[in-house]
Amino acid sequence: MSASGPLAGRTVVVTRPHAQAAPLAKMIAAAGGNALLFPLLEIAPAADHGELEAAAGRLDDYDLAIFVSPNAVAHALPTLLAERAWPARLATAAVGPGTAKALADEGIPGCLVPAERFDSEGLLALPDFAGERIGGRRVAIFRGDGGRELLADSLRERGAHVDCITCYRRSGPAAGFGQLLEAWRADRLDAIVVSSSEGLRYLVAGLDEAGRERLRQTPLFVPHERIAGIARELGLARVELTEAADSGLIRGLLAYNWSA
Repeated sequence: MSASGPLAGRTVVVTRPHAQAAPLAKMIAAAGGNALLFPLLEIAPAADHGELEAAAGRLDDYDLAIFVSPNAVAHALPTLLAERAWPARLATAAVGPGTAKALADEGIPGCLVPAERFDSEGLLALPDFAGERIGGRRVAIFRGDGGRELLADSLRERGAHVDCITCYRRSGPAAGFGQLLEAWRADRLDAIVVSSSEGLRYLVAGLDEAGRERLRQTPLFVPHERIAGIARELGLARVELTEAADSGLIRGLLAYNWSA
């Protein structure tokens, strides 16, 4: 950990899945802080690959493919592109810039992505998703298990024909929460960053009452109002709502009054 910088002496827990944690961790380190990596969601391939293999076989039938996360890209594309290139006429959309970059890194650039709000609501607000433009189109949504239904339901209401394809599954930390509790007991845990409402629920449910009391006393940085609302519903008071994505989270961490 650096001896100087705005986050010097601070340990910030980064709870993104391992594959997405490095960029924010590097930003924290560059500001002098220590990033403690503790993924709240463990990501694994879908238990049944039949749905994804079937989608690969009818890829040319779709007009639009939506990827809800970088994990969706990572777990869907190897099957979708196993025996063919991406169809030139098949448009793509991503919930946020991280997902768009994951697609571009795999040779699929130029996808639709919200400019500010990186969620289903942000996608649905794009002109390309208006009823007069999406109606009648065939849409594939590549996602994890147990995801929100808002996107699919809204597109169907606007006249689209939607298939939801589960390509990965999520679960809570298999090793439990001992690492966090140990850091709290040693007074070396200053803040937690949470970017998933599902991960937040795993965190609160997995801690005992002593752990939840520690959590209530710890600043919780979240990049979305929906996650902030869930945190407050779960009894967490020290909730810091930041701008979206890693860039918004690091700005929130740097602007926070640590002496308050």
